[in-house]
Amino acid sequence: MTEKMTSSIKLIKLDTATFHGEKVDPTYVNLFFGKNGAGKSTLADAFRHPECLDWETGVNPADYTILVYDQNFITRNLADYGDLKGVFTLSEENAETRRRIDEKIEERKTVVSDGKQAAEDRDKKNGELKPLRDAFESTCWNTTDDIRKSFDQTQNGKKKKLQFADEVLAGHHAAVEHKKEDIQKLYEIAYDPDARKYPLFKKSTDLEGEYDLSGVSYLGEEVTSRSETQFAKFMKALNATEWVKKGHANYIGHTEGKCPFCQGKLPDTFETDIAQAFDEGYQKALDALEKLETEYTAKMSALIELFKNNLTAVLPKVKTADYEKLVAQLEALVAEDEQLIAKKRTAPGEPVELKDTDTIIADLDAAITEINNTIQGNNDIVDTKPDKQLECFNMVWEEIAFLLKDDIAAYKKSNADIEAETKKLDGRVKTLQGEYRKLSGEITTLNSSVINTAATVDSINAHLKDSGFEGFTLHEKEGVKGTYEVIREDGQVADHLSEGERNFIAFLYFYHVVRGSQSETDSGKDKIVVIDDPVSSMDSSALFIVSALVREMIGVCSNNVSGDALRDNGTEYEGKYIQQLFILTHNAFFHREITYNQVSHYRYVSFFKVNKKNNISSVEKCVKEAVKVSEKDRNYNPVQNSYNALWREYETLDSPIPLMNVIRRILEYYFIQLCAVDNNVLSTTVLDAVKKKITDDAAGGVPDYTKYHLAQAMLSYINRSDTFNDGMHFVDESIDCDQYRDVFRTIFEVMGHGQHFKRMIAEAD
Repeated sequence: MTEKMTSSIKLIKLDTATFHGEKVDPTYVNLFFGKNGAGKSTLADAFRHPECLDWETGVNPADYTILVYDQNFITRNLADYGDLKGVFTLSEENAETRRRIDEKIEERKTVVSDGKQAAEDRDKKNGELKPLRDAFESTCWNTTDDIRKSFDQTQNGKKKKLQFADEVLAGHHAAVEHKKEDIQKLYEIAYDPDARKYPLFKKSTDLEGEYDLSGVSYLGEEVTSRSETQFAKFMKALNATEWVKKGHANYIGHTEGKCPFCQGKLPDTFETDIAQAFDEGYQKALDALEKLETEYTAKMSALIELFKNNLTAVLPKVKTADYEKLVAQLEALVAEDEQLIAKKRTAPGEPVELKDTDTIIADLDAAITEINNTIQGNNDIVDTKPDKQLECFNMVWEEIAFLLKDDIAAYKKSNADIEAETKKLDGRVKTLQGEYRKLSGEITTLNSSVINTAATVDSINAHLKDSGFEGFTLHEKEGVKGTYEVIREDGQVADHLSEGERNFIAFLYFYHVVRGSQSETDSGKDKIVVIDDPVSSMDSSALFIVSALVREMIGVCSNNVSGDALRDNGTEYEGKYIQQLFILTHNAFFHREITYNQVSHYRYVSFFKVNKKNNISSVEKCVKEAVKVSEKDRNYNPVQNSYNALWREYETLDSPIPLMNVIRRILEYYFIQLCAVDNNVLSTTVLDAVKKKITDDAAGGVPDYTKYHLAQAMLSYINRSDTFNDGMHFVDESIDCDQYRDVFRTIFEVMGHGQHFKRMIAEAD
């Protein structure tokens, strides 16, 4: 996968004029296209402000000369009368000076080489910090995986490797070992979002109410009548005491004085005999048993209900299976006891023994005590939740510090060793930088003696001649050293220079500055060249020459990447003195002239488009997704054919009138010219379809014909039989642009060309 290459300047920061925090990441050759007023000049001027430039690591800005061609350059270097400031270069007349300069330059090269090596060693050593830190972060992360995941909420704000390692290294927590189960118990409640207090279980002793169970004493006794009447003895002999009592209770009052079995007349003393047969003690026992049955059932039902009610709101962590089993056992025993009591009442003479419920009740109370201990622990934590969260947080991080104490110590030692070595190498770099500044000062002093503007003018004239330009030549004004006159083709001195001529002369001067020395402070350094709209107001012949010179500069800059001279139509451009190149223009023809063979050089050539919307400027890198799998992305040229340009303009417009004009031009070119659709067929098909859709969508209401009228307006121009267009069509500015775009898309869809619409929109984006 290919990546963009970076050169000396790796980032341009724009935050002046109409730019707001814009950033541009350039490569070697950088081509900017934008309309006048978009912000190109502001971008070019940024190179004069060091704070706007970020340099590649290890690059010393002092090693480069930044040359900017713009209106400011023209004003400073071309006076009203046309004189040129000196161009500093080496000459034969200054051979001795040149020899000394060369010696100093070689010395400086050695210093630069040593400085670069020292900087590389420093950066390499400093670069060891990151893998060391990365390894430490991974160790911390992996070693503590279990405790971090188990107690996730104690890691808030520290859930990334970097943040976690920062907290570990901060040393806020002592290394203390804790049992995980202790932390877990505290964590489950302290950090449970649903944590709340739960009611304690009630014991049997909490049962309210008074119950008379005194009749239980009769259960183990033989309850019989003690009467000695003849009738009582008869019932005892037959063991029919209870049978008679029940029969008498059920049938008395219904037999009309007759025996219910034989229908014989009962004796007159029958009721008296019955009453005498059942003595007072017997009746008392029967009453006690009846009361016992009621009281026992009431008490045990209330007790079982108390035990069951304990289960209505239980702390989730409490295990109640054994408790519930005991309650069920108690319930079963009580049911058996109730049957025994009922049996005793039926047969008072037969002793019965109740089941042992006291043991199960005691077991239940004991289980409740254990459960309540857990519930009370929960409630205590809930009452002090913030304090418990802090306690749990500290326990977790103390455990983490304990687990990582050896790793922390090892990392801190290694990190300190690397930083110490880096500091030592940085001192070496600074020493060499001082030597570099000293040598550069000496070279500057020597360089001041080889200033020669005449050589530059001669070179400009030679270049004009070689290029076939015949508009003018430059000559030194007689008697005024360093000033020059423009001599027209007819030999006359120009009294006035047009703006285009001034710009042309200034660019030729700039071109030679790039090739040679421009001032005392240059000292033959490599160049970073910025060219802002070089062909403004120039005629075609001048534009042709400037285009050729700019292509030469592109070739020279490209040599730093390719290693070989770049061919341009058979021409090889020698040299590598241009390290980085920035070209800005609004002229589409000039842009095409210098970029026609540059799109393919993705790695070291970048295209940009400078935009301005709502008085805010921006820079867009012109890169598309690569078609080939082996490529990452590819360049595209923002200056395209007219049809593509219309789609790009369509995407950016936010006003109805210009948007409508662009829409009409696209429709005419695509459907009428490219697709050869009859204009009447186009209009009829679209309008019928739109009207039908509007009618269908109305659903019995009043149709809204806004979209239909918009479609009519869009098609009205291309629906004319003549070719004359006066450009006067009504456009309703009250309708937002989204509705215009919606109808525009509908036209393509109705005509079966929806895919073309999607593709052009995608390309425009």
